[in-house]
Amino acid sequence: MKLADKVKFITSTLEDLYPETDIPLNHKNNFTFLVAVMLSAQSTDKKVNEITPKLFQIANTAKEMNKLELDEIKEIIREIGLAPTKAKNIKKMSKQLLENHNGEVPNTFEELEKLAGVGHKTASVIMSQAFNKLAFPVDTHIHRLAFRWGLSSGKNVVTTEKDLKRIFEEKLWNKLHLQIIFYGRQWCQARKNKCGCIICTEIQKT
Repeated sequence: MKLADKVKFITSTLEDLYPETDIPLNHKNNFTFLVAVMLSAQSTDKKVNEITPKLFQIANTAKEMNKLELDEIKEIIREIGLAPTKAKNIKKMSKQLLENHNGEVPNTFEELEKLAGVGHKTASVIMSQAFNKLAFPVDTHIHRLAFRWGLSSGKNVVTTEKDLKRIFEEKLWNKLHLQIIFYGRQWCQARKNKCGCIICTEIQKT
């Protein structure tokens, strides 16, 4: 299958399956969304959504979060992977927002990536989903599927992001990254050595 045909098939299939792409992480505002995304690293959205209601009831702004003791944050999120490190980053990030951004989440990659615990992937999620800016966040699902579908070499997430941005139209990026994540979780899972999902089956024909 030629790349152009492959891209057309993938995008049309994903659009049929996921015409609506609601953000899977529960949040109240951009600050709580940023915290939820930070917590989701090496954890599931389901687990994050189980943990955050208690945290956000107590602190849903940078000012309120900064007032909490580190041990209090750590205790609330203890069931999340890497909880001690994430608690420390959330506390420091909240202080940085107060000191440098009047408590508001910045809307540029440069400023987001200066925040504690915020890497490029997290910044990309915030830029695309909170601010509707062009970005193509690459998580483990997207990285895996891009390689499986022959869209990228699978060398690393940086290469995968560049390849996908080159292959797909910019107007598709923000929605497409969520569609691929949903598809990877539901149909094209990592444990399948030879996947029989719709997309893999069609691609493997040629």
